[in-house]
Amino acid sequence: MAQAFPAPTKTNLIAEKRSLALALQGYDLLEKKREILVIELLKRIDELDLLERDIQALAASAYPRLRKMLLAVGRERALAISSKPLRSISLKTQTVNVSGMSLPSLSAVAGPSELSYSFMNSFAVCDETVVQFSELLQKLAVAAGLRTIVWRLAREVRKTQRRVNALDKMVIPRSGSVVKFIESTLDERDRESLFAVKLLKQRMSERGSL
Repeated sequence: MAQAFPAPTKTNLIAEKRSLALALQGYDLLEKKREILVIELLKRIDELDLLERDIQALAASAYPRLRKMLLAVGRERALAISSKPLRSISLKTQTVNVSGMSLPSLSAVAGPSELSYSFMNSFAVCDETVVQFSELLQKLAVAAGLRTIVWRLAREVRKTQRRVNALDKMVIPRSGSVVKFIESTLDERDRESLFAVKLLKQRMSERGSL
């Protein structure tokens, strides 16, 4: 059901023109915001893509080394070595400011490398495996934080796009139609009033000449 237009008065015309100006200004601001968000989103997606390539390459190297480690020292010794991590990795939540928005993220901080197991019954492949899986864990934590930012940016882009579409397809066209309706109605009334005044003057002139 279409909304009824307001009464065609000068007060409503002024108010509607003000609303239209605000809607146009809001549209421009939201469109600029959407463009900035899309640029930021694409930037973060590229960063995530590069990071995921690093993760895939590291995983492709780490898992074969893990198999070699299992063959070299056995399952029990491998479990004992892996239970004593090469370095401590602490995960911290943080807030990242992107285009004026505060987005939650995750950071991974790795401590210095430190072998905490005996060299007895271990091989170079053990060290290499522990090092690579430690790096893999750190990169996975960074990727998780980056995915959170990408997801939030994508959601904000969709929200902003809906607002832009609402202004472009509904608010601005309706407000423009209301302004045209009121202006045309007021112009018609002015013409009718002018015609009535002319007609009245003509009749008064005719009566005066009698």
